[in-house]
Amino acid sequence: MGSKSEDLFRIAIIGGGIGGLFAALSLDHHCKNDNIAIDVYEQASQYSEIGAGVGIGVNAAKLLHRIGLGDAMNNIAGDRKGVWISFRRYDNGGDIVTVPSPSNDQQKIRQLPVHRAEFLEVLLNAVRERGAATLHTKKICRKVEEEGEVARIHFQDGTTATANLVVGCDGIHSSLRAQFAPENPTYSGRIAYRGLVPTSKIEAWWPFQTYSVSWLCKDKHFFVFPISQNRTLNIVAFVSTPEGKLGGLRESWTSTGERSQLARDFEDFEETVRRVIGCMDGKPSKWILNDREPLEQWVWASGKVVLMGDAAHAMLPHQGAGAGQAIEDGYILGRALHDCLSSRGDVQKWANLYQDVRLPRAQKAQRTAREAGDVYEMQAEGLKGVDYDACLPKVRDRLKDRMKWVWSEEIDEAYESEKAKMAR
Repeated sequence: MGSKSEDLFRIAIIGGGIGGLFAALSLDHHCKNDNIAIDVYEQASQYSEIGAGVGIGVNAAKLLHRIGLGDAMNNIAGDRKGVWISFRRYDNGGDIVTVPSPSNDQQKIRQLPVHRAEFLEVLLNAVRERGAATLHTKKICRKVEEEGEVARIHFQDGTTATANLVVGCDGIHSSLRAQFAPENPTYSGRIAYRGLVPTSKIEAWWPFQTYSVSWLCKDKHFFVFPISQNRTLNIVAFVSTPEGKLGGLRESWTSTGERSQLARDFEDFEETVRRVIGCMDGKPSKWILNDREPLEQWVWASGKVVLMGDAAHAMLPHQGAGAGQAIEDGYILGRALHDCLSSRGDVQKWANLYQDVRLPRAQKAQRTAREAGDVYEMQAEGLKGVDYDACLPKVRDRLKDRMKWVWSEEIDEAYESEKAKMAR
C-alpha cells in the first residue's frame, strides 16, 4: 500500500472470502506505487471457508502466478497428471470422453484443484505478509451512499467508513448488489450433495487418484476430484428434482441431508460410486441450486461502487469456473485502477473499462455453466427424450472441447483491446 497522507485513494472491499482477498492482493500488486489504502470488511467473526474443494483453471492459475502466489498454490493443489476430467457411463463405468488438462510446464502453471480453506489461508497469509490490506471482522454492510468524492458505507453495528472505491465481493447473497439490483434467483431444477473423503480410506481400490471423474446419467451425475495434494477426495452429486419435492431445502452450503438418501438416489450407479458414497459422512451437505440471470451492470454510484465474483455473476457449478472468474475480476480491477490513478483519470471511466472487459466473459461463463448441466444429465436440446446410449456420441462431441475458451482466452489481451477502444 502507499504512504499515509490525505491524498490516499481508499478502497473498501466488502467480503473477505477468496474473491475479496484476491482482489486486495491484486490491487496491492498493481497499485503498489499509487498511494492506496485497502480495507477488507468481513461479516463473520473470522476469515474462514467451508470444507469443500474448488477448481482453479489455468486461466486463473496464471494470474495467481503473476502476483507471486504460484508456488504457494502448487503446494496445496492436487496433481492432475495430464487429465482434467474423465466422463464415464453411470452403469458400467465405461469411458465417454477424457479431457486433457491444459498446462504450461515451462512456467509450472497447471490446473489447481484445491481445498477452499487451504486456498483462503494462502491468500490470508499473503495479505498479512505483504501488508496489502487492513482486515476487519464482524462488519456487515447495510447501505452505501455517495458523499461527494467518496462513498460512505453503513455497517450493521452502527459504524460507518468512507472510501473512494467500494468493491462488492460479498457473495451470492450480496447485500451490496441488493441495494442496486434486484435479486432474481430461480430454481435450476437440481439439488446437490457434497462431502469429503480421505483418500487413505479408498486408495486400495480407488482407480482415479490424480484426476476428476464424472459419471453421467439421465437426470443425475456424480462428480469427484482430488484436492489437498491428492490426500482428500471432493465429492459433489447432482440430482434433478421437481420443485414440489424440495421440502424445506435451501440454497445454503451449511444445510445437510442424509447419506442413506444419497445412496438411494445413486443405487443404480456402478459399484465404485456406491462404495465411495459408503465412505462419506452420514450427514453430507445438501442444497438446492438456484440460477440467476446475468446482471447488465456492475458499476454504480458514479464509479464508486463495483461488483465482482458471485456478487456480480453467480453461476451454477457445472463447469467449475466460478472461482476462476472471480480471480479474473480482481486481476483486471487491479490493472484498471492502476491505469486510472497513474493517469489521474476519471474513476467512472476506468470502472466502466473493468466492466467492459469482464462482463461479457463472465456472462458467457454463466450461460455455458447452465448449458453444461443440461448436457451432463442429457436434458439439453437434441438429448432430452433420446435413449441413453444414443445420447453418448452427442454428449462426447459437446464435452471434449467445452472448456477451451475458458482456459485459452488471454485476459490481458482483452484488457488492452478495450483500453485501446476507450482511448479513441
